[in-house]
Amino acid sequence: MIRSEHKIMATLPVEEKRRRKREIILIVAIIPIVIFLAWILNRNLYLRADFPVSNQILMFILININLLLLLLLIFLVFRNLVKLLYDRKRKVLGAKLRTRLVIAFVSLTLLPTTVLFLFSISFITSSIDFWFNVPVEQALENSLRVGHTMYERLERESRFLLERVAYQIEKKDLLAPGKEQALANYIQVVQREFSLDAIEVYAVNAERGTYALSPILEDKPLERIAAADLLKVHSGKGVHTVSTNFNAGELLRTIGSVPYGAGAGQAKAFIAITEFLPAELSDSMSSIVRGFEEYRQIVLLKRPIQTFYYITLSVVALLVVFCAVWLGFYLARTITIPIMRLADGTRRVAEGDLSFALDVQADDEIGSLVSSFNKMTRDLRISREQLELSAQMLREQNIEIEARRRYMEIVLKNVSAGVITLDAKGVILTFNTSAERMLDLSAADILNKNVTSLLTGPRLKLAEEIIERLKGSQQSATEIPLRLAIAGRPRSFIAYINALKDEAGQHVGIVMVIDDLTELEKAQRMAAWREVARRIAHEVKNPLTPISLSAQRLKRKYSQIIDEPVFDECTQMIINHVELIRNLVNEFSAFARFPTADPKPCDLPPIIEETIALYKEGHPNIDFRIHIQDAVPMMNLDRQQIKQAMINLVDNAVSAIRVQGTISILVSHDTILKMVRVEVADDGIGITTEDKIRLFEPNFSTKKTGMGLGLTIVNSIVSDHGGMISVRDNPPRGAKFVIELPV
Repeated sequence: MIRSEHKIMATLPVEEKRRRKREIILIVAIIPIVIFLAWILNRNLYLRADFPVSNQILMFILININLLLLLLLIFLVFRNLVKLLYDRKRKVLGAKLRTRLVIAFVSLTLLPTTVLFLFSISFITSSIDFWFNVPVEQALENSLRVGHTMYERLERESRFLLERVAYQIEKKDLLAPGKEQALANYIQVVQREFSLDAIEVYAVNAERGTYALSPILEDKPLERIAAADLLKVHSGKGVHTVSTNFNAGELLRTIGSVPYGAGAGQAKAFIAITEFLPAELSDSMSSIVRGFEEYRQIVLLKRPIQTFYYITLSVVALLVVFCAVWLGFYLARTITIPIMRLADGTRRVAEGDLSFALDVQADDEIGSLVSSFNKMTRDLRISREQLELSAQMLREQNIEIEARRRYMEIVLKNVSAGVITLDAKGVILTFNTSAERMLDLSAADILNKNVTSLLTGPRLKLAEEIIERLKGSQQSATEIPLRLAIAGRPRSFIAYINALKDEAGQHVGIVMVIDDLTELEKAQRMAAWREVARRIAHEVKNPLTPISLSAQRLKRKYSQIIDEPVFDECTQMIINHVELIRNLVNEFSAFARFPTADPKPCDLPPIIEETIALYKEGHPNIDFRIHIQDAVPMMNLDRQQIKQAMINLVDNAVSAIRVQGTISILVSHDTILKMVRVEVADDGIGITTEDKIRLFEPNFSTKKTGMGLGLTIVNSIVSDHGGMISVRDNPPRGAKFVIELPV
């Protein structure tokens, strides 16, 4: 017990030591960072070291780093102060003593730190103002103005000479054909007379003609002036000056037009006068410009430099305050550790560790407090053990109840009949998986909803009557046949409804068990219709052949004797109708002895293409289209039956089109549902909603001459292959039959 207690008590000091160690490391890291940033700033300002970034970006980075350090120190100081206030507000043992110590140390350090901080701020402000009050900027501006004046004087002299030369060339017509030598002589005279470094004449197409160079430029190739610079003469004040580097010096080339000041399209030629500035003069001018720009850049950094030093001093001041706060906390902890151990024990008990106990050897008030604490934890441990025993018994009962509930859920989930339960107010409480499948509804959408809010019209009235009848009568069970349209298909159900009543005979709810009789009724109807078809085929087929042969004999024997047209018409009518009846009998016979499917692996698209080929030639007014969207895999199909089904569907589509139209067959493969979908759509007269319900029943047809067996056979074929068939509208008009076959 003593070792466990010592181990638990050592937890809090270890955590405090870790946090204190992290803070010390952080403070030790901040001090060299501040010194390094100050060194970078001084080096950049006074030694003019080249950095990979501009001075503005450097100052921005330094200030922001100092701001981050300042914020970090503010956070550390305020975190400790807020923690102290928070502990004091919670009345944690030792918080008041820590508060007194922290206030004492902060008071001892805050006054001298504030005085030193204010003095340093004043010193830095006066020093920076002194640095930037020296009249260097005026001297640099004057030097720069002298350089610009020299450039302007050279440009004015060149402009004056250009105007004079252009006037003489225009006056003497030296640009005329055949006067090239006279122009060259005149250019040489002008160059020598005015001691020009170079004078050039350019044609309007920017080709350089004659030119004259001074001895300074004769040894070096003089580049031609670009056409774009020549054309800029028209957009300026009659001249345009171009500055280029030339053999460590600078060339000032002033360009004018002939006639002088001619507009665009009016110039006959261009004249360029070049002045060469030696490298010494050019470098001096560049040095003046560069020095002036650097000084202006440093002036712009005056405020950021002040801000940097202010923030640095703030960091140092806060560092001192933080050290004082930290020292106060440290001394307070050394005094309040025994009390904190007791507080830690209280916390452990509050967290549920009732096996925890303090082992402190003391005869004073602390010893009495520890003994009371240990007695309290022992009593709490005994009480908790009793509560746990009661809770265990309750959990076992709940587990048994939950097992029964889950068993009932499993039974309801796996039973084939649909089961629905309602409470006394008609709210749906149970809706099993079979009911979801039969009624095409989701239990999540209707559970905990009143049944009257889900029904409308006659169905709502019927449900209300059933509920009221079961509530007010002694009858506790009834059964109701239902015929509903589920997902657009008619379904037949039988509903067994039982009223639930408690021991007092009060109505508490209803249980409804639903069985789907659709397939059973369909099988019964199919069997009955096949029996009827077999008998009709047997009874009607025998007399047809004698009737047909008798009519043909009458026609051959008496056609030469009786000349009346009515005789031929009557005999031919008998033959035609006998043939029509024979076709109908054959359909009945085929329906009655419809064979069981014999599926074998085969490809579906060729069967559809063969079916369409049977109708294309005989119906040129119909556009037959086949679309195979995805790769259709091999399927187990009875080829003849599937072809018969496609023929019946295409035949119905052809019959629905009066004059012209389109029949589209779309084949797609759904890899998720693992089925192949065949859609046969036409733009014919369509099918009404009432006819859709009975469309697949035997002896139902929308055609005057039909027997109603075509779609019944299709439905039987699809069902034998484990698929489904449905009918939908084909907007904007027509009908669409959808067959879904499993892969």
